[in-house]
Amino acid sequence: MVYFEPNNQHDFMYDNQKTIYKLIDEIIWNEWDPIGVNEIPEVRDEYYSYLPKIFDLKISGTDRETLAQHLFQIETRNMGLTGDIENCRRIAQRIVEIAL
Repeated sequence: MVYFEPNNQHDFMYDNQKTIYKLIDEIIWNEWDPIGVNEIPEVRDEYYSYLPKIFDLKISGTDRETLAQHLFQIETRNMGLTGDIENCRRIAQRIVEIAL
């Protein structure tokens, strides 16, 4: 199931942009999940606050390494985790590969 908050700041998006946003959300929730909460439906919105910036980086054509560094910064600075740069690179690659 794809989750999307229809009343967020991205209401103005075209359908293809909404699809990209939803795909990024799914990747972040199912594959990145640095704090390991994706088995808990009650916290499905845990990473929503990070999605707008990740989406903006994607649609602006940001390269894999820049996106990976952004994810790594979220892990280390925002979440206080050790971080896993290689996993961030893998996730960034998945996001970069989403067709615009």
